[in-house]
Amino acid sequence: MSNEKKLVLIVDDDADYLFQMEIMVKNLGFRVKTADSQAEGESVLDTLKPDLAIFDLMMENEDSGFILAYKAKRKYPDMPIIIATAATAETGFTFDLYNETDKAWIKADLYLEKGIRSDQLHREINKLLKL
Repeated sequence: MSNEKKLVLIVDDDADYLFQMEIMVKNLGFRVKTADSQAEGESVLDTLKPDLAIFDLMMENEDSGFILAYKAKRKYPDMPIIIATAATAETGFTFDLYNETDKAWIKADLYLEKGIRSDQLHREINKLLKL
């Protein structure tokens, strides 16, 4: 494993949140590429293979993050994906990555509620990247 910094792709349509996440992840020692929509995220994935991706759930559509995760996993099956969302707080909708039915269609490795602390995010990223 080289010492080259790992690249994290962050896709979110909330510009303020995207900026905060970019700063947080850079401060954890990673390189960051950002995109502000599902469409832009797809276009980044056409030319770049990040080491890990963090997708917002609700962007152009309520399930944009799931669609992006599905497409990303088809292209890069070994790339860990975190879905970050405020959907539970906003809608009360929950899903379970450990439930086989949900796991079959949710192509994410981890689901995080927005408002995640830097130390928690660092632990989760390191775990997913096996650092």
